Amino acid sequence: MNGAIRKDRMYRYLLVLTVASAIGLQGWRTLFNNFAVEVAGLDGHQVGIIQSVREIPGFLALLVVYVLLVMREHRLSALSIVCLAIGVGLTGLMPSMAGLVVTTLIMSFGFHYYETTNQSLTLQYFDQATAPIVFGRQRSYAAATNIVVGLAIYGMASVLSYAAMYLAMGIVLCGMGLWGFAQNPVRENLPVQRKRMVLRRRYGLFYLLTFLAGARRQIFIAFAVFLMVKRFGFTVQEITLLFVVNNGVNYYLSPLVGRAIVRFGERRVLSLEYGSMVLIFLAYALVQAKWIVAVLYILDHIFFNFAIAIRTYFQKVADPRDIAPSMAVGFTINHIAAVALPAVGGLLWMVDYRIPFVGGAFLALLSLLAVQFIRVPASA
Repeated sequence: MNGAIRKDRMYRYLLVLTVASAIGLQGWRTLFNNFAVEVAGLDGHQVGIIQSVREIPGFLALLVVYVLLVMREHRLSALSIVCLAIGVGLTGLMPSMAGLVVTTLIMSFGFHYYETTNQSLTLQYFDQATAPIVFGRQRSYAAATNIVVGLAIYGMASVLSYAAMYLAMGIVLCGMGLWGFAQNPVRENLPVQRKRMVLRRRYGLFYLLTFLAGARRQIFIAFAVFLMVKRFGFTVQEITLLFVVNNGVNYYLSPLVGRAIVRFGERRVLSLEYGSMVLIFLAYALVQAKWIVAVLYILDHIFFNFAIAIRTYFQKVADPRDIAPSMAVGFTINHIAAVALPAVGGLLWMVDYRIPFVGGAFLALLSLLAVQFIRVPASA
């Protein structure tokens, strides 16, 4: 089975573009905060606005459905990487509030639209026994890419300007996107995807789990690293080392997550994730030891990989023609919480820093209860 996956043209196609996507996002955010402060001269409020702007394209992912009226899905994947390349490459050349809003939007549309089409194409081209494995390998290669990008930036930072580093990454990404345009990995024997919005009552559990996962993830993104820096005094070097260790662990474990989904099923795997996340969020709120918080951060990322099972559950219950529009709708649902949660959580943090994490534990508990309703057809 593994050999057959590696020989599949769509597998290789998506793997290359997934690496490109990881280079773009990791490179952009590794440099962004320092660039925004040191070169663009932005304050914390302005940086917060730009981070909120970054989530807008994820919220608008449902528009992918209409783009597919005029473009084939694998072409949109390649175009998304080119869009990501343009946004990243121009970032260093536009060091102002307005410039960073524009480049962040371009970069983010590229990243989010690639992620949407990647999920859709993976579920269309790989069956229920192989799709979890493919998702796991994509996560593994993305983690390895993050390490390489971090080391490359560490080495380049002393000899290149921010503008040169952003431009170099943009050129590399543009080349990878243009490579995608030159490929034809499609098979013509697949169900034709619906080119309209799809919302069905029988997909309600998928929508709920997707929303809760997005809300819980926003709490982690907004406050986990902030907690480490604000309350436990992590230095830049310690945070960087933690990122490298975290990606190294996930490089080896992500493929195992895919195999676990195939062997044990979505309900068991997601139950383990959500039960663990209840404890992890409560631990964030209660622990006082610096090393324990670092371990919690790594565990959080490991269990986040289990969210693959939400998509593979959908694959088992969905009409095959609904995959592309439903992945677009799901991405939008996943980002609904991104609009309000960071701001609300920030206000609650001012009352007591524990409150956002207790809220995350509550969301994980709701997910744990919801996942018990997972039922898949006997033939799946």
